[in-house]
Amino acid sequence: MIRRPVLRALTTAVATAALALTATQVATAATPAVAAAKATQVDDNPFKVMDLDGLRAEYRFMCPAGHCVGYWSLVLTDEVARKRYAGGEFFVYAPAKGDFGFFLDGDIATRTVKKAAQVRIIDSEFTRTHPRFEVRYGNPEQPKKARVVATSTIWMR
Repeated sequence: MIRRPVLRALTTAVATAALALTATQVATAATPAVAAAKATQVDDNPFKVMDLDGLRAEYRFMCPAGHCVGYWSLVLTDEVARKRYAGGEFFVYAPAKGDFGFFLDGDIATRTVKKAAQVRIIDSEFTRTHPRFEVRYGNPEQPKKARVVATSTIWMR
């Protein structure tokens, strides 16, 4: 009989601690919108249907002019990013059509970047309209001679 009141008290204490922890996490988020975005980020990944080689999807926040926005992007895997690159630039290329994409460098869209850590491809018209695109390293003026670093493919169903 004594066990039941102890169990109830313990359950109440654990529930109170869990609620306090959740409230603390929400309070420490940058804004309520950021907390809401974190809760739904897993379901919103636009890259989950892609076969990625050398790339991985990453969820990030950016706060231009004080308005925080969550977004998905593709970045190089750690293994690919650690390799040594010299004498060229990274660029996004769709070999089937010869089209170029862009990277998001901070909050600026740019056609090329010099460092592997700057490779960040966002969900865009380019990623949706090209079933295969590649991150290449070399001279963007001669894309066919550049080294393929990573690929993204959407297979026909």
